[in-house]
Amino acid sequence: MSDAAVTMDFHPQPTAGEPRPWAFPAPERATLDNGLTVLRCDRPGQQVVAVEVLLDAPLDAEPEGLDGVATIMARALSEGTDRHSAEEFAAELERCGATLDSMADHPGVRVSLEVPASRLPKALGLLADALRAPAFDSGEVDRLVRNRLDEIPHEMANPARRAAKQLSAELFPAALRISRPRQGTQQTVSRIDAAAVRAFYEAHVRPATATAVVVGDLTGLDVDAVLAGTLGAWTGDKAAQRPVPAATADDTGRVVIVDRPGAVQTQLLIGRVGPDRHDSVWAAQVLGTYCLGGTLTSRLDRVLREEKGYTYGVRAFGQVLRSAPDGSGAALLAISGSVDTPNTGPALDDLWKVLRTLASEGLTDAERDVAVQNLVGVAPLKYETAASVAATLADQVEQFLPDDYQARLYARLAGTGTVEATAAAVGAFPVDRLVTVLVGDASAIREPVEALGIGEVTVVAG
Repeated sequence: MSDAAVTMDFHPQPTAGEPRPWAFPAPERATLDNGLTVLRCDRPGQQVVAVEVLLDAPLDAEPEGLDGVATIMARALSEGTDRHSAEEFAAELERCGATLDSMADHPGVRVSLEVPASRLPKALGLLADALRAPAFDSGEVDRLVRNRLDEIPHEMANPARRAAKQLSAELFPAALRISRPRQGTQQTVSRIDAAAVRAFYEAHVRPATATAVVVGDLTGLDVDAVLAGTLGAWTGDKAAQRPVPAATADDTGRVVIVDRPGAVQTQLLIGRVGPDRHDSVWAAQVLGTYCLGGTLTSRLDRVLREEKGYTYGVRAFGQVLRSAPDGSGAALLAISGSVDTPNTGPALDDLWKVLRTLASEGLTDAERDVAVQNLVGVAPLKYETAASVAATLADQVEQFLPDDYQARLYARLAGTGTVEATAAAVGAFPVDRLVTVLVGDASAIREPVEALGIGEVTVVAG
């Protein structure tokens, strides 16, 4: 056996190249002859095209006593048209390799289509049929109603969903639609039939108040002709867009325990109503909230998860609820997570200590830098797909924001300093203006929570 040294030749280690400049894509805006607004964004290489259609059918337009009719209508749009039965419509979508989804939320109904670029004309034709002449067959609507009624008990059993329902009811007056479950209750959904669904459709769905967002590789497609022959054939009157009602809220500091006897964990949801994306503080608020509880390395996680071991994770976030053209909209600012039952009191105590000391100690430059990198630096990856771009453009339309809003937001986030982010986080979560909802065992957690002095404690049935 030779004692000669064994040598190996290595290929040169690759080095990182220069980062390419990136900005959130800007769409082209146009209006079809039928009044439909179209935002088009050509993304070479993205062979799966995403289409988002926004319908001005908000939840506050639902007739009294029929909460959930917007959801049933949205789901029924893909259950047959004047040209295809429900089964035939599904088969035609499958032949296109397309998926069609829909949902109803406070701003309105959104219909989402994804399809290979080569099949876009056919799929847009099917989408146009669903919007133009949905069948609303009584048998299909009854099935959707039964399915929705089956979902509600499961949602009520889910602690996070139950907490969200209670927080909405606490923050907003009962007369406002935003205070009630988005998809209705057992009582209201059970009243919905095909006639109610069609009446809601005829009252609120029309091209003149709708917007379509089309994103993907449009190379070789005569997009104008395709749109004119599909969505452009959808007709309707020229009714104006509905006004947005003001969202008044009561965020007086208090605690509501939703009693779940024997629960081994407590679900936390702490929130209030704050400014939406029209407010100049939004960028700093996003950054400060992310530093507080946006990821595993955030301050709340560091204390409650890493140091104390109370939880698998706590998150702080801002969620736009409803925007208005005049900027008078509102967003939910919240902190959510779960802890084991015996440590509910100590966990809340430490959480409040983090909030109380935020103003005096402030965020650190390191926390700010990590947040900027996570929010801004990864944006090119976040928007690699056409669907992600289309969804963000649709959000901007729903929230009455300019088409370049997202691009300007990233620039503002990158330019926001630590002091500004700290002030925004403190303003977002004032310790005396937070409504705390706890879903857990009231007999075990009420006394230690009352001892914290963070607000009057009441107990409601789970």
